[in-house]
Amino acid sequence: MIQKLLLVAHVLIALGIIAFVLIQRGKGAEAGAAFGSGASGTVFGSRGSASFLTRTTSVLAAAFFATSLALAFFANQPVQSGAGSVIGAEEAASGSVFEDEIPPAAVEDELPDAVDSAPAEDDGSR
Repeated sequence: MIQKLLLVAHVLIALGIIAFVLIQRGKGAEAGAAFGSGASGTVFGSRGSASFLTRTTSVLAAAFFATSLALAFFANQPVQSGAGSVIGAEEAASGSVFEDEIPPAAVEDELPDAVDSAPAEDDGSR
């Protein structure tokens, strides 16, 4: 159950990182703002947006790293006895997965010749 919650959180954090990275501006946008470019205005202000978005991205990256480690830890844990597969439980109860052993199929000694069953060559009269 906890693995499923971690996986959902992991995916949501990954989507959040993608969104925050796409929202951020590159360093080239700040150079245009210094010379009076009109496209420099943002919702968070000129200074506040960089620190807020950078800080949020850093926190999301740390959370992504933590959930990655937690998922790797849980993936390497051995399966508990009650959480095994159905086939393993049947095999332990009956001694075999199949109740009746099926004998192997009989193999013919000789295979038909491929040359005898090959189609005749086309004489090109179409």
